[in-house]
Amino acid sequence: MKKVNILFLNNKALEELGAYNMPDVIKDVENAYKLTELGDVNIPGKLVMRWGKTPQDENVYGRINAMPGFIGGDYNMAGIKWIGSGPQNYKKGLPRASVTLILNDPDTKLPVCVADGTEISAKRTGASGGVAMKLLSVKDAKVITICGAGAQGRTQFEAAKIVRPTLEKCNVYDIRPENAARYVEEMSAKYPDVKFAIADDLAAAVGESDIIDCVTLADKPIIEAPWLKKGALLMNMADFEVTYDCVKKASQIYVDNWETIKHRMISTVALMYKDGLIKDEDIDGQLGTILIGKAPGRKNDEEIIYFNAVGTGILDIAVATRAYRKAVKEHKGIELPYWE
Repeated sequence: MKKVNILFLNNKALEELGAYNMPDVIKDVENAYKLTELGDVNIPGKLVMRWGKTPQDENVYGRINAMPGFIGGDYNMAGIKWIGSGPQNYKKGLPRASVTLILNDPDTKLPVCVADGTEISAKRTGASGGVAMKLLSVKDAKVITICGAGAQGRTQFEAAKIVRPTLEKCNVYDIRPENAARYVEEMSAKYPDVKFAIADDLAAAVGESDIIDCVTLADKPIIEAPWLKKGALLMNMADFEVTYDCVKKASQIYVDNWETIKHRMISTVALMYKDGLIKDEDIDGQLGTILIGKAPGRKNDEEIIYFNAVGTGILDIAVATRAYRKAVKEHKGIELPYWE
């Protein structure tokens, strides 16, 4: 049998390879969305292994998700994202999410790379939010409110500032005030041209915002429809974070991947579909359909737009493949004997 090696890339190696560079991650995510609409992907769906008795329990006891996929185009790579989520990890000084990525040669099907995907996952989700803002928010957006002051809250703003450099103020809300305070201190130092403020009054913060970006573990809505101003982009990036009325108030509804959202069945628009309040034809498009010119995106500066994302493994595979190919070219990473 022929000898086979496998490349291991830890977080330090990935950083040195530029895997986390947000403009590049945004390009990877856009490419993945385009290839999805062109049919050059295989996304079997997300398998959720949860702890607890109900879907809501996973926000307390945790879950591990398996997200396999294949992405074609210049990437031409198969793989799987194996992501653990431990909501109580903060008590142990550990990150909530931990990700392992495995890349497989689509020809031989053999694994070629094992990589840490924790930061890749955070960056690509931030990039998904960034693409949504680029396509769906008003072009001169000045104020954003971010709900959830964790890792995702940081990468969401990182992407936001790239696609909407006009942003001048960021309101931050978190169920734990100390997290919001830490976020404001850290991000103010990183982005001195932006005013960061703790959103003690969430309704008032949302009411002045061009973009509302929710990345929380909420299982009950925290955003209400009357708070939304004309022209707002409401981003439901996690679970049941916004009321049904928020979606009803929107002029357009966009998603990242509608079939995956229905399969996951945890976000507001998915629950509305389950209750018969939303039909397939009510979805105006996916981000990829805008990128390839088959959906209009924002039509004017007055309409309220609702966006929901659930994520697919091919986004992480795209980012990791870019880093893997560079690692092979530059002889980076740790090569391990797989078959001897």
